[in-house]
Amino acid sequence: MTTSLRGREDRRPDDASGHGRRACGDAFADFARRWPAYASALLDADRREDFARLDRHGDVYLDYTGAGLYPESLVRAHADRLIDGLFGNPHSTNPTSRAATEIVESARRAVLAHVRADPDEYVVVFTANASGALKLVAESFPFGPGGTYLLTYDNHNSVNGIREYARARGADVVYAPVRPPELRIDDEGLRRALEAAPSGAPRLFAYPAQSNFSGVLHPLDWVERARAQGWSVLLDAAAFAPTHALDLGATKPDFVSLSFYKMFGFPTGVGALVARRDALAALRRPWFAGGTIAYAAVSQPRHDLHEGAEAFEDGTLNFLALAAIEDGLARLGNGRQTAIDARAMALTAWTLEELLALRHPNGRPVVHVYGPPGSDGRGSAMAFNVHDANGALVDHREVERRANAGRISLRTGCFCNPGAGEAALGISGEELVGCFANHDRMTIDAFRSCLSGKGSGAVRVSYGWASTFDDAHALVELIATFATDPR
Repeated sequence: MTTSLRGREDRRPDDASGHGRRACGDAFADFARRWPAYASALLDADRREDFARLDRHGDVYLDYTGAGLYPESLVRAHADRLIDGLFGNPHSTNPTSRAATEIVESARRAVLAHVRADPDEYVVVFTANASGALKLVAESFPFGPGGTYLLTYDNHNSVNGIREYARARGADVVYAPVRPPELRIDDEGLRRALEAAPSGAPRLFAYPAQSNFSGVLHPLDWVERARAQGWSVLLDAAAFAPTHALDLGATKPDFVSLSFYKMFGFPTGVGALVARRDALAALRRPWFAGGTIAYAAVSQPRHDLHEGAEAFEDGTLNFLALAAIEDGLARLGNGRQTAIDARAMALTAWTLEELLALRHPNGRPVVHVYGPPGSDGRGSAMAFNVHDANGALVDHREVERRANAGRISLRTGCFCNPGAGEAALGISGEELVGCFANHDRMTIDAFRSCLSGKGSGAVRVSYGWASTFDDAHALVELIATFATDPR
């Protein structure tokens, strides 16, 4: 069991690497012995030099699946580039326009290189965020009668929302279940769903490489298995890419959504759709905008879209923000992303072990974890709820309140993933029908009131670039207070 942790003022002034608190020194020594992959001089230096503000402000950050933290050197380098350069609207050939165009094209090349995609096979479409990338597929995929949109229960709402376009155009919408308690895709159920859908009309299968709810890593081999049966495949990599290398030379989905602020914190407002050239050519945009067309006329209603990525980039790209993409991706290279993953998974394994060991004085467990109870087949996001000594669920908002009071940033709710939440919390379709029948418009408070004591969400913590043992230790000490000080 973890020893008592004194306040953040106990950090030794000569140690800002994140494992220097005297109060947890013994716990760290045991941890370091059991999980040697945690050790990284590179990440220790990053914590001291690029993320020192965490220790300066006394903050514990545990929401990397929500947003990565930006390294200070990335922001400074970006500011210097903007101060020294002159960049104009890229839709021209003047000197400042050419400088901006080179930023855009250099960023495209950097993204393709980072995900190991062949430029002859894949293109990069820049968007406002990962949701914008998903919406491009949603509005442009040739759904129609006889077609199918297949997706897993475990998906972000921006993937769930594609179903509205599919239904509006007469396609079937089919959900493949995940199985509690580990919340992994039901392999046999998914196989049957892929085989049962009629061929002949366009079919799209969408799933996340990593769950943003439970951290489960879903098998990437489903990409080729689905494509071999004639499906187009959309892989949501927003939660996967910050700590895992995506190799599009080995795994070849038709579409991949990415979020850069989740990977390295800055810039916000830029995402990407990485698409196979042939898959992108099969999409049909429902409109056109400035920047997307080679030609448009008014006296005769005709327009011709650009070929490739430009046809999907509405208006002027955020070219000044794109100037940070190449540098941000470069910082994840040279073994840094591998080190981040190793450290995050060491912390995840220790955290799960410690949380599941917490007990009330009567022996009841304090924590129930949703998803894998160990580190195999998962990423570093963990979802759980706290229970009182009688086994009743503690409102996740109370956990967040205590965390806020201790300057610990974590996340509560269903994390824009209602399917995984329903599976984790045991909320059935019949219960939802009953809830919806009594409300013309469902609110979160109304939803909570009709669940008969069941939870309406969970607590999620996740590790990333700047995470340290002290952060994990602070979390466990926080959750332990629900056994020692239930209030």
